Amino acid sequence: MANIVILGAGLGGVIMAYEIKDQLGLHDTVTVVTKDPIYHFVPSNPWVAVKWRTRESVQIDLAPVFERRGIDYKPVPATRLDPDSSTIELADGTKLSYDILIIATGPELAFDEIEGLGPEGYTASICHVDHASKAADAFEAFCKKPGPIVVGAVQGASCFGPAYEFTFILDTELRRRKIRDQVPMTFITPEPYVGHLGLDGVGDTKGLLEAEMRQHHIKFITNSRVARVEPGKIIVEEIADDGAVKKTSELPFGYSMLIPGFRGIAPLRGIDGLVNPRGFVLIDKHQRNPKYRNVFAVGVCVAIPPTGPTAVPCGVPKTGFMIESMVTATAHNIRQMLDGKQPTHQATWNAVCLADFGDSGVAFVAQPQLPPRNVNWSASGVWVHNAKIAFEKYFMRKMSRGESEPFYEKAMLDILGIGKLKKTEQSEVG
Repeated sequence: MANIVILGAGLGGVIMAYEIKDQLGLHDTVTVVTKDPIYHFVPSNPWVAVKWRTRESVQIDLAPVFERRGIDYKPVPATRLDPDSSTIELADGTKLSYDILIIATGPELAFDEIEGLGPEGYTASICHVDHASKAADAFEAFCKKPGPIVVGAVQGASCFGPAYEFTFILDTELRRRKIRDQVPMTFITPEPYVGHLGLDGVGDTKGLLEAEMRQHHIKFITNSRVARVEPGKIIVEEIADDGAVKKTSELPFGYSMLIPGFRGIAPLRGIDGLVNPRGFVLIDKHQRNPKYRNVFAVGVCVAIPPTGPTAVPCGVPKTGFMIESMVTATAHNIRQMLDGKQPTHQATWNAVCLADFGDSGVAFVAQPQLPPRNVNWSASGVWVHNAKIAFEKYFMRKMSRGESEPFYEKAMLDILGIGKLKKTEQSEVG
């Protein structure tokens, strides 16, 4: 009998619960611990922030789904992890032990690292549905008194796609309201160039996104570092390749949304051998921590080195399909461990992304996500917007049914040659 605990119930944690449950025996247990009892489809947050979606339409109550699947559920925040004793302390004063732990917490949003940043400061956020709902109210107030908009990401961010999406979604909504001509827009990013995405680009994302920016009259500043945010003003430093400040600008705004830097959650930070200095979980090629061999990690909480040096720190994004590939590899590896074997499965870390721009969009496929790649493709068009809507509906239905990968999804991915597991000699033998 194995006692498996999953810490976190975002995209990675929920799918992990479904997949590992399918791999286990009758007497094995799966327990999910999370501070959020309701699952929210994070890719829809940019739509929530302009009221194209309500928060209720992009959320799922996990309790009945987990109960139906036979998964134990504790909607209580974790306060401390002790990997030496294989226990987790919870906010209600209880302690939970595990045989195998899967960390799928996602990140902590580091708004506090920049003065004035975030929903408690002067800028909006779309990283959580609570933030997106608050951002929607702020946008409604802004539209009654239009002015400059500044959108983008700050130093240390590792999720650039939503910043681009929200920029163009705002542009679309402003045009629909016939007030776009009253709103100068500026996009700021720590990326060395527009379309870098923390991945050194995918296909021609640089050309595609720069062209979209120019076509929509959106100015952009790259290699930017936000010094601080004041009421109605962002102080931005442009950084040269040698790290020197080559220009400081004061950008006025009536509305701003900036993606913050990410770090590991507090209960994990500072545990030697488990996490890096930023609090992200260290893993080997089998998603397993090198020091604590009964601990695995999937999703945004995983430590991934940057693709290369940049003048301003840029993290590597963990996209949805990449996370799903981590989940599948982890589930298979844990099954092998329970059978007394060594883990052999490796995630492909392939990336398939649909970035909606309101009435068009950009799609890219990177196999694997980090270069050099076997497939390096990007394209744009109205079809991306329609595909994103269809995917939202499909994914929400899949989550509410307690499914990870229905057979027809797997069949389609096989046809497209987009796999979740690497084909290695070891895994084929295993």
